[in-house]
Amino acid sequence: MPTYKSLTLLLTIGLMTVGNAIADVSKVDQKQNAMADIKIATITKMYQQDIDDQGMSNPTVLQQYADADLQAAMQLEQEYFDKTQTSCNIDYDVLWNSQDPDYTQDKKFSITDQGLVQVSLAQGSDIYYELSCDDNDKNCQVADVVLDRDGKTLRQHLLETCR
Repeated sequence: MPTYKSLTLLLTIGLMTVGNAIADVSKVDQKQNAMADIKIATITKMYQQDIDDQGMSNPTVLQQYADADLQAAMQLEQEYFDKTQTSCNIDYDVLWNSQDPDYTQDKKFSITDQGLVQVSLAQGSDIYYELSCDDNDKNCQVADVVLDRDGKTLRQHLLETCR
């Protein structure tokens, strides 16, 4: 009979370990969901500010929500213009994927499997934002905007074009 007691003990220890692993996975899922909510809230707030200001914010709404690296790339654009009097930027509003944004159109915000915030516009465009969040996960900033299906980003475009 000692074999059964050993087996029972091993099963009990094994089940306790599985229970702890399930609890850990649950905590990770909760943290990921909370992070997704914060990212979506950040982008939603950015769009609402752009709607309220009808795209006339100075600095631009995107600059206000950008992290230091994206702001530096956007600064290159301004310096290039000051020096050459020509533009090296994207010739449309990246938030709306349009030269003449319709601020009243419906928008849907979601998170992709890669952790990007996807904004689906009623006009049919999808805009993808990469966000960087601080250590306590309470504050997120836009790190980059994906410009096309090939994955080229705004920061990449500005760094390559505005030098």
